[in-house]
Amino acid sequence: MAAYIFRRILLMIPTLLGILVINFTLTQFVPGGPVEQIIARMQGQGDAFQNIAGSGDAGGAAASAGVNDKYLGARGLPPESIVQLQKEFGFDKPPLQRFGEMLWNYAHFDFGQSYFRSISVVKLIEEKLPVSISLGLWSTLIAYLISIPMGVRKAVKDGSSFDTWTSGAIIVGYAIPGFLFAILLLVLFAGGSYWQIFPLRGLTSDNWNTLSIPGKVLDYFWHITLPVLASTISSFATLTLLTKNSFLDEIKKQYVMTARAKGLTERRVLYGHVFRNAMLIVIAGFPALFVSVFFGSSLIIETIFSLDGLGRLGFEAAVQRDYPVIFGTLFVFSVIGLVMGLISDLMYVWIDPRIDFETRET
Repeated sequence: MAAYIFRRILLMIPTLLGILVINFTLTQFVPGGPVEQIIARMQGQGDAFQNIAGSGDAGGAAASAGVNDKYLGARGLPPESIVQLQKEFGFDKPPLQRFGEMLWNYAHFDFGQSYFRSISVVKLIEEKLPVSISLGLWSTLIAYLISIPMGVRKAVKDGSSFDTWTSGAIIVGYAIPGFLFAILLLVLFAGGSYWQIFPLRGLTSDNWNTLSIPGKVLDYFWHITLPVLASTISSFATLTLLTKNSFLDEIKKQYVMTARAKGLTERRVLYGHVFRNAMLIVIAGFPALFVSVFFGSSLIIETIFSLDGLGRLGFEAAVQRDYPVIFGTLFVFSVIGLVMGLISDLMYVWIDPRIDFETRET
């Protein structure tokens, strides 16, 4: 197993390199870069995208200098100012050289400094990461705590009234988009039109630093309740049906009939024999589900509940063309995804020791 883990870690390096190469190449062709953003702000327009095609008439005739031909929104600005901006952002170097310097810095975990926030990317990620991890971790844990017992009961009571009405509730929950459910929770329970039970925004209260430790814990869960519920709804439906189908497949197998024939109680049969085999695919999928919640729901949920996490940070960086932040968050997301994939494989072995990845050919 140690050799398998070592090989997987080695494979992460070319995977990360490929992700960075593709995204770095794409950014070379995306209009409205950081220089354009600064130019738009200097001219008081605030949005570089209005000037990408040079449609604005402010600034008079286009400057004759060749450097201004590249930045059509910079009409009237001195060419030396644009040259200085290019040098400040490092765009005076060839793309291949910039990419090589970025890889060298990333190898030392130096993600650079944000173009527009005057703070290092590492500190930004450290500030935002707890919010995204809170959403992903709690949403996944709650989904498992509810879905596994319900899925087991639905398998045991297959075809009963309980199975029917819970299936209906699951279908309704799966059909409701997460952002719509989040808005509904705000309207109902955060002072929209009905009850003011939970806070409207943020992860902690303004007086959080003055609270006692139990008070801080309660305040944290008070704020995280609605965002976690909104993030959980879609994964809850999928996981419940997956658990039910896994149990139904195992219950019909010969070893279950043999265990029952030996006089074992139904509880002993289900949780002593069926559970371990049926839960293989469900529990081993925990890392993948965590990553999907962490990536898929973070931006929308963080925006609706005014949470300052990695999803919102990455979106704002993409809009502003803040390349160090874009590539830094992309690198972190990629590493988390790859590590979770490795953990998922290890969980297969932990749940069922009969699985041995060492015997697989590389």
